[in-house]
Amino acid sequence: MDQSTLSPTMIEARALSKHFDTEAGRVELFTGLDLEIARGESLAIIGRSGAGKSTLLSLLAGLDTPSSGSVSIDGHRIEALDDQQRAELRARKISFIFQSFHLLPELTALDNVRLPLEIRGTDNPEQDARQWLAEVGLGERTGHYPSQLSGGEQQRVAIARAFATRPSLLFADEPTGNLDEDTGGAIIDQLFRLNAQQETTLILITHDQELAMRCRRRLRLHNGVLTEV
Repeated sequence: MDQSTLSPTMIEARALSKHFDTEAGRVELFTGLDLEIARGESLAIIGRSGAGKSTLLSLLAGLDTPSSGSVSIDGHRIEALDDQQRAELRARKISFIFQSFHLLPELTALDNVRLPLEIRGTDNPEQDARQWLAEVGLGERTGHYPSQLSGGEQQRVAIARAFATRPSLLFADEPTGNLDEDTGGAIIDQLFRLNAQQETTLILITHDQELAMRCRRRLRLHNGVLTEV
């Protein structure tokens, strides 16, 4: 699609609801949420633990299905896609960064970044992986396994892996939750620098007010309601 014809909206959620049925009865996380996220926007979703932030992220990313309502990613209505089509959409457009890094322990830093590039059929996956590891300051650590890297280094590998596929949309769930303050600050600087370079739409789930303030827009999820802050 030509850049000039792209919609200004990356994610659109309408009347989004999610509930769980338990032995004690139905638990309503949220009901009737409406949300639009612009292309290239940085958005923080904040709220207390258990408010449903990570569930909302999963719905917006097409990893989970809502109890009712709809989600569109870059013009594609998620509920109209089958499982394979959803997986293909995520592979083409979406990357994730998690608090627990989610690196494959049996692969080196280089191979952790190279693998998604190979899956996408990139022409020079090893070269690209090396360049991205150098971009996050790990050019000398390509042959190290996750167990041989510090928490901050593992998260930088995760960031390199996330950006290497040049996603249109990046979800980060508590990306600095397992890091000390100084390391977390450095990681976030890299995250926003790369985000600006790639013009990626960035959606952060965080309880860190400082991190949230780095985003262009902030929403609080509280008692099932999203409000601008």
